[in-house]
Amino acid sequence: MKLQFIGATGTVTGSKYLLTIHDQRILIDCGLFQGLKPLRLHNWSPLPIDAKEINAVILTHAHLDHSGYLPLLAKQGFKGAVYCTPGTRDLCHILLPDSGYLQEEEARYANRYGFSKRKPALPLYTQDDARQSLSSLHAVPFHTPFKLHGDIEVNFIPGGHILGAAMV
Repeated sequence: MKLQFIGATGTVTGSKYLLTIHDQRILIDCGLFQGLKPLRLHNWSPLPIDAKEINAVILTHAHLDHSGYLPLLAKQGFKGAVYCTPGTRDLCHILLPDSGYLQEEEARYANRYGFSKRKPALPLYTQDDARQSLSSLHAVPFHTPFKLHGDIEVNFIPGGHILGAAMV
């Protein structure tokens, strides 16, 4: 078993942990870097693993610094399932399209006032990208262990952070 910290290192945002067990690659959380520009720029950098090689994603909760990278992961070719609690799924259905909308608005604003180094400024992802990524969400209730692959079992325990937040 190997655990690789991809985000939230040296900061509290952009949570992503790659758990490799045998031949299975499981991403625990899939968050956007938020806050100051140097942090946000990490969102444009490629992941250290091809998204197509990730077998599944486990979300602990819906805050964007834990779930907001999902539309990008899907755009990069991730085809697996994203497991979360029903509350997290419901919040992601609101938060992710809204995040796409805000990404589009920021790009329009940057293009209108010409302050982006990118010409034209593009959104990190769109509302449509976010909506398409929602089809991969699979809700599993608390205290309902489920198998990912072989002997890999996952169980969501209430985390108390926000609606649907879980410890895994």
